[in-house]
Amino acid sequence: MREDNCIFCKIANGVIPSETIYEDDTFRVILDLGPASKGHALILPKQHYKDICELDEETAKRVLPLAAKIGNAMKHSLDCAGFNVVQNNGKEAGQTVFHFHVHLIPRYEDGPVMVSWVPGEANPEELTQTGAAIRSALKRDIINEHT
Repeated sequence: MREDNCIFCKIANGVIPSETIYEDDTFRVILDLGPASKGHALILPKQHYKDICELDEETAKRVLPLAAKIGNAMKHSLDCAGFNVVQNNGKEAGQTVFHFHVHLIPRYEDGPVMVSWVPGEANPEELTQTGAAIRSALKRDIINEHT
């Protein structure tokens, strides 16, 4: 199912033209119109999912192998040194189009620094408390799945 007002649904399903580099029954992979580097591509599922939390298991199983396939093709065809696989969830995480998608960003030797951060510090007590909170939420989710 696609959402009529979602631009990525329209692109993924061929309603809006794109520079498509790969397509199958589940995905369309296109070149990004605002690339971070030459060859920057987006993996778009044809079905609408707001983010990774809504993604169905079967589609999720296919995303990383497809990213590896496209990334390998980028390394061989674009002479890039590597590539980033980026997936944002929520406005604060940098998601601007609320249709699950994966960025494949070729990285070139001496290219600009992207997708990096300055490591912070966490004390052992903070790690213990944070770990306990996440484990508790996971247990609640497991219980809710079985009720």
